[in-house]
Amino acid sequence: MRSLLFVPATQPAKLDKALASGADVVIVDLEDSVAADAKGAGRAGMVAFVTAHAAKTDRPAIHVRVNGFSSGFADADIDAAVAAGADGIMLPKAGGGADVTRLDAKIAVAEAVHGVPEGRTRIVAIVTETAHAVFQTGTYRGASRRLAGMAWGAEDLSADLGAATARDETGAYHDAFRLARTLTLLGAVAAETAPIDGVYTDFRDLEGLEAECRAAARDGFTAKMAIHPAQVPVINAAFTPSADEITDAKRIVAAFAAAGDPGVLALDGVMLDRPHLVRAKRTLSRVAR
Repeated sequence: MRSLLFVPATQPAKLDKALASGADVVIVDLEDSVAADAKGAGRAGMVAFVTAHAAKTDRPAIHVRVNGFSSGFADADIDAAVAAGADGIMLPKAGGGADVTRLDAKIAVAEAVHGVPEGRTRIVAIVTETAHAVFQTGTYRGASRRLAGMAWGAEDLSADLGAATARDETGAYHDAFRLARTLTLLGAVAAETAPIDGVYTDFRDLEGLEAECRAAARDGFTAKMAIHPAQVPVINAAFTPSADEITDAKRIVAAFAAAGDPGVLALDGVMLDRPHLVRAKRTLSRVAR
């Protein structure tokens, strides 16, 4: 999972195009991109799209961003998405690990009711959309075996903070948003799930997107959300290990295995210890996905 592309549930033509975008995950959005008076129509559109493609094997994963628990729409969204065969649920406005556990229980009920194999439906949580939520990013470990990723976002957080902008004149995030990003990364790694970087809203600026992707991959993020199909190839390239990285990782893993899995060894005159081995294995696991 490298790229997650948002598409409004009310726009079937864009949903169909998203399947050919190269995105690893297409997120059918029932939340921010669907007006309050169109929630029912959005849910119906989501069901039609997911049902039409769920049984296909040559497609990206299809997740549904449901409305948050406080919206009054969440239960109907979750039930409909699971029944239709969605591969995962994206939970917005997550307030901590307890919310993911709560979602897990609701999904389990829906799977049982609709004859979906138990545990099939995954969860991705957006974990920084309020100031309170930012302080809960360390609570997701053990919340659910379904948890496949934790994402962060600046837009709702800026509204909660009353911030005029999330970025300065150079495009860099202000401190509060950098903190939210960092805590998401740390929380996801602690929870042994994928850390997912937030959206880059200027979809015409592909150079800026590439720079942000490279920085995110350098820091430890393994995926990024997208709002336009043109962003997908840039994201995929940034979060796919290069041939040199793969070769180096394989050599490190092989060297430790050949030496009897020691705590430390020398390779090409460089001292390597267990963190180097862990990092190499993570690189290879990303290739396997």
